[in-house]
Amino acid sequence: MAKAKTAYVCSECGADYSKWQGQCTACQAWNTISEVRGISGGNAKGARGARFEGFAGSLSEVKSLDDVSLAEQPRISSGMQEFDRVLGGGLVEGSAILMGGHPGAGKSTLLLQAVCHLASSVPALYVTGEESLQQVAMRAKRLGLPTKDLKMLSETSVERVMQVAEAEKPRILVVDSIQVMHVAESESAPGSVSQVRESAAYLTRFAKQTGTILFLVGHVTKDGSLAGPKVLEHMIDCSILLEGSSDSRYRTLRGIKNRFGAVNELGVFAMLEQGLKEVKNPSAIFLNRGEEAAPGSVVMVVWEALGLCWWRFRRWWIWPRGDIRDALLWAWIRTGWRCCWRCCIAWWHACVGSGCVCECGGRREG
Repeated sequence: MAKAKTAYVCSECGADYSKWQGQCTACQAWNTISEVRGISGGNAKGARGARFEGFAGSLSEVKSLDDVSLAEQPRISSGMQEFDRVLGGGLVEGSAILMGGHPGAGKSTLLLQAVCHLASSVPALYVTGEESLQQVAMRAKRLGLPTKDLKMLSETSVERVMQVAEAEKPRILVVDSIQVMHVAESESAPGSVSQVRESAAYLTRFAKQTGTILFLVGHVTKDGSLAGPKVLEHMIDCSILLEGSSDSRYRTLRGIKNRFGAVNELGVFAMLEQGLKEVKNPSAIFLNRGEEAAPGSVVMVVWEALGLCWWRFRRWWIWPRGDIRDALLWAWIRTGWRCCWRCCIAWWHACVGSGCVCECGGRREG
């Protein structure tokens, strides 16, 4: 029996090395390279051929760009307007969608609600690898969802999932979650870099070849980024993130990547006893005021635009007060955080904001 090959793979970008080293030379990250056992024995040749077929399904013939059909792909509505808007108008056949979020954010609940309603019109298969079928059934009953037409499967083997999917032929396939799935060819533990990468590659290829809408549930790290190799985000077509603090009942669904629509859409949901409900008018929540209008109240939107806000409010706040500290802080922001306080004074008097004008050389001294 052939000995299993061992490689060292970076968990950030997926680059592999023949031996361990402290820094990944591809993405410059430190302490992200770990040992991964590769494919062994007689399965190596066949698995290698399947691995390098590509994520887009079968290869196409060479043709002119002008001959490519531009017919608009039909979309399937999820039954939730907020969900459809974040996805770019609905679900596209053959698309792979990755949904991430912190534990308890409501990823499984949102997908279960959507799939239960979709199952009445299109065949759907929900694969759970973290929860038992009884737990999912109890949640669906508690939320009052229609469960008659939804097919369920409790499995963590990708090969077994694909066999069932080929027999059932669902148009919508949900895998919860990708971190617990595994392929037989790889000897590493589920959740490792190689297992997540290979499992996602097999499922994505199956979705492209059969036109199945694939939903993958992904874990997140402490800083809120998706867990697993960075190549996972390159495989899929759409990446969405469900966010929300534990002390708030509101959840926001934000698009991170979308090949079929814009990524600047945001959906707002409220976590209630009946599950996640759409908030079609978020302004009524965030701009809720008392019966009497408070004098001096201001409503504004801030999102990584501190300099813009200072620019808009300088006339009403900085100038009347005449506080030189506020003026210098505004000048520092206006110059793009590039200058020191002495540069801000010079900029304030000369009314120029392009770069550093003193001897600090843009090192922000002072």
